[in-house]
This record gives sequence, structure tokens and C-alpha cells, in this order.
Amino acid sequence: MSELEQQILNRRRKRDALAEAGVPVYPNRFLYDLEASDIHARWGTASADDLAAEDVTLRVPGRITAIRNQGKVVFADLHDGRTKVQLFVRKNDLAEDVWALVSDLDLGDIVGTAGTLMRTRMGELSLKVTDVTLLTKALRPMPEKWSGLKDVETRYRQRYVDLLANPDVRRVFEVRARVMRGIRRFLDDRGFLEVETPMMQSLAGGAVARPFKTHHNALDIDLYLRIAPELYLKRLLVGGMPRVYEINRNFRNEGISTRHNPEFTMLEFYWAYADHDALIELTEELIVGLAEDVAKAGDTTQAEEVDKAEADEADDQDRQADPLVIPYGDHRIDLNRPWRRLTVKEAVLTLGGVEEAALADEASLRAALAVRHAEAPPGAGYGKLLMALFEETVEDQLIQPTFITEFPTEVSPLAKQKPDDPDFTERFELYLGGMEVANAFSELNDPDTQADRFRQQLAARDAGDDEAHRFDHDYVRALEFGMPPAGGEGIGIDRLVMLLADQPSIRDVILFPLLRPEATGEDNGAT
Repeated sequence: MSELEQQILNRRRKRDALAEAGVPVYPNRFLYDLEASDIHARWGTASADDLAAEDVTLRVPGRITAIRNQGKVVFADLHDGRTKVQLFVRKNDLAEDVWALVSDLDLGDIVGTAGTLMRTRMGELSLKVTDVTLLTKALRPMPEKWSGLKDVETRYRQRYVDLLANPDVRRVFEVRARVMRGIRRFLDDRGFLEVETPMMQSLAGGAVARPFKTHHNALDIDLYLRIAPELYLKRLLVGGMPRVYEINRNFRNEGISTRHNPEFTMLEFYWAYADHDALIELTEELIVGLAEDVAKAGDTTQAEEVDKAEADEADDQDRQADPLVIPYGDHRIDLNRPWRRLTVKEAVLTLGGVEEAALADEASLRAALAVRHAEAPPGAGYGKLLMALFEETVEDQLIQPTFITEFPTEVSPLAKQKPDDPDFTERFELYLGGMEVANAFSELNDPDTQADRFRQQLAARDAGDDEAHRFDHDYVRALEFGMPPAGGEGIGIDRLVMLLADQPSIRDVILFPLLRPEATGEDNGAT
């Protein structure tokens, strides 16, 4: 029997003995006054004399994360997921059966306590305990140390343990929640209406991506998990809803990396009578506001536990001097406006080290890709070849906020063309930290042109492009009723949180990222 199996067996025996003695080991509820973090918020600066004078008695629940036994006195840490309060337990203050319970507690057990607030001689805010109730017996031991869960796959696969073992992980998801609230507040204040559109669609549209496929038994039809809500949201513009947004889950059947997860969260919003230039201004305003909000809350922390006293002094000085200079890995990203703007061609020439002659035609682009040992996309014309060269030479250099504009029409089937150059569109992508964070354009609203673009996408699919857009007849019909000129944008929430919380991987900002199933076998805790 392994050490882990022995520990689980011992805990089960303790639980069973308590149950046989008539102790409820999984009671239904516990009436309490405050949790540990609330206690610190209210009395964190109160002196020992203040607490004695106020005579604060409380009922407090939480998880036992440390136990220090000193004979007839026990010190323990009671944690609420954010912070802890120390328990000061004396044998003489408790009934005999309660002291026996305290003596049998294990790390990870969840208890309800009652007692009086005090400060110890060391000055630590503590609860002088008069009663303890077992609320849940933990059958599996905590990681070896309170901050000891370091294996990356285990952290992602068992996020519940990760949250228990690494308290700073919770702060990352508090940043995420703050970002979501901030987005809603920002758009609601500007007259946008939050809506919901279908997640299962008979035709996967609104983006160039490979979908997940499923089947509806009752209707006997194949359906796709949505790759984007775009075409449904623009149908609402046709229907007279001029400003709409959706914070949505999208699903794309593609690779997994530190920046890609098959299931991800997007903000998409559409603004009638605006164009991509108006969206650039709005995007800067939105992200700057979110960064300021996160900085005010003090929530931008590393997921790995760090010693605050040894934090990078330069980063601290930057944050104090300017909250819009944020750390991201080895970089400091300056979010102060205005942000740099480059066309795709300008970026390839100025940042990619590509000679202007290489952009002359398809042949020269193919040659430039071959020199860099990069493959040309299947069925690629000039636009796809240019974007392949951009991705090969430029993308990872875009650390500081940069709007890349004027994308080829060939890779922008839903965007409006530039009036003076039909080979390019009024489209931008925002790059931060070397990755795309937002994609936006002036929306194509000519139904005949849109139909032609869909036909071009079908031709690309026939040429081998599995991600090419399908022909959406109903969307073309909607445009025939008339859609106002509009700007539309999608912002990747996961990547934005990566930046604002300084996290290196998209899996660090998704509570339960997709992983391969664990190998089958007998569970260590089975009996």
C-alpha cells in the first residue's frame, strides 16, 4: 500500500469512528457570522485592547490549512480561500468530546468554529475557540505544503486542488471577473444591449475556422458548435437593434497551445453607423479603463506564489509611477494612448525585415516564404501569401499595443473593402504581448458582394482550405432587407486576462482547460 493510500485509509477510519460515535460528519449547514477575509477587513488593524473592549464573539467556517499542536494548546489556520485567521484552541476551554475532535483534525478538514477575537502575544489576529463543529472530513491529504502544488498538468486537471494549494490562483480569476464586469459596464453605459445567440448552429459561420460537429437526434440534423456569433449579431442590426454585444463561448477544432484553447470566451459587439476607425478609439478606451480598474483593485498577481518582499523593484516602481505600464513576462507593456498603427504591408517591411520587392506579386511572396522555410497556405492568392509572411516575420514582435490595419480582401470575407483599393479592407487586428487580442472591421453590408465573397470562400474550400467560410443563404437574405453601415469587433477575453493578470498561458486563466482524459486504472482512494 502506498503512502497516499495509507493516509486516505487512516482518514476514512477517523471519519467512520466519528460517525459511529454519533458525530455528524457531513452536516447540512452551519450558521456563521463572518469568514476569515471579512474578519481581517473589519478588525485587521484593531489592537489587542480594542478587541478586548469590544468583546467580539463570532462563528467562523473554513478549511484547516495548518495545525501546530503544543500539548494542551493547539494553533491552527482557518482559511476561506482568500486568507486565514488563526485559531487559538485550549483544552480547558472545550468540552471533552470537542477537544477529542480537535485532536483528530487533519489538514484539509472543513470546520465551523465559535469563539472570541483576540490578538496573541505575537500580535496575530486570532479566534480564541470555545466550540468546533466538523463540517466535512477531507479524505485526501492536501499537497505536501500549502503552496506545494507545482506540477502544471496536475494544477490544470485538478483545479480544485490548485485553488486550495496556491491562493494566488484565485486572484487571477478575480481579475477575470473584474474584467467581465468592466466590459459590461463600459458597453451598457454607451447604450449597447447585451444579447444571446445560438451556440448550436446548422452552419458554422462568422469566422474562418474548423468547427466541432454534433448531431441532434430529434430533428435528425447535423449541427455545429459556433465558431463565432457574428452573423447572428449582425442580423440584429438588420432588425433595428443598433448597438449589441455578446460575451460568448466559442469552439474551434484546432490546435492547443499557450495561446489557444478549443473552447474560449469572446466579446463581440456591433455598432450601427460606425466604422473601423471609431472602433479603434473605442477599443483603446475600453482596454485602458479595464487596466486602470485592475490596477486599482491590486489584483494583478502571479499565479505562482511569490515573496512580495523580493518582487522585482523595477516593476513596482513602474506600477507606482504609471498604472498603465503593466508587466507581462519579461516585458513592460505601455498602454498609454495613442497606440501605434501600421498597415499589414508597413509592418512586414518595417518590422519583418522584408524587402519591398518581395511584396510585388504572388511569385515574389512565395519566394520570400520559401527563403524562410514557411509553407504557403493551400490555394493561396496574393492576400493569403502576404498574411503568411506577416505571421512568419512580424507577429511575435508586436509586444507594445499595435493596430495592424488594411488586411487583404482575400482573408476578410465579411469586411468592407477600402474605397480606393478593393484588394484590401477596412479591418484591423490589435496585438499586445506578441499575440492578437482583437479583430474588427467595417462590416460588409452589400448583399451581392457578400454573396460573391461566400462563393470565393467555397472555391477556396474546394482548393483545400478546410477552414474557409460556407455560404450562408439566410444571412445574405437578411442583408437584402438592409443592414446599416456598421463596425464590428471581437476581443479575446482569455488573452486579455492573460495580459492584465500577467499569466504566460491561456490555461492559467481558464478554470478548467481541455486536457486529454487521464489513463484508466484503479483510483488511489478506492476501497
